[in-house]
Amino acid sequence: MRKSNYHPVNQSEHIIELAHRLRVLKAADVREHGWSPQLLIRLHQMGKLQRLSRGLYGLPEADVIEHQTLIEVCQRVPKAVLCLLSALQFHEIGTQMPHEVWIALPEGSQAPAVSYPKLRITRLRASAYSEGIQVITDHGAPIRVYSAAKTVTDCFKFRNKIGLDVAMEALKDAWRSRKVTMSELSHFAKINRVERVMQPYLEAVSQ
Repeated sequence: MRKSNYHPVNQSEHIIELAHRLRVLKAADVREHGWSPQLLIRLHQMGKLQRLSRGLYGLPEADVIEHQTLIEVCQRVPKAVLCLLSALQFHEIGTQMPHEVWIALPEGSQAPAVSYPKLRITRLRASAYSEGIQVITDHGAPIRVYSAAKTVTDCFKFRNKIGLDVAMEALKDAWRSRKVTMSELSHFAKINRVERVMQPYLEAVSQ
């Protein structure tokens, strides 16, 4: 942590500057610079910052960025990875418009205490959780999401939860838009143990 000699007024100015850069601020971001996290609350009370959700602040005049909610979830739940319907929407695959944020967490991890947005949690173990994670930086904040190919095979793995029609649509659209390759799909199908299930569908789209 860097020590700061800034007067509180100057600290406030620097925090506002940081909010312009990051768009979403949390106490750790402020503490990292040696500034007082209490100033976040004070700036919120003064109307200079808005409280986006518990522990997260942004500029009141800032436009709502496209992935604001996803950024907040990834900030508040460090092990969360966007999956299934939320990952499909992120990659612009298919027609799903989920009202909840679908996330994957490692098996055995504690459920996050997040009341908003509503989360749909899928538990994955070993490589089914750790493989295929992409970290996309949006307005300086990281969004963790499974790759397009991993997401498509996840849809087949959880076809009883989301529907086989959704999985089939995802495969067809991802293949048609060239967001996946056959080698990627085969790789993740093996990890997800859905090789046999997917085989006839892979053969159909590749013809």
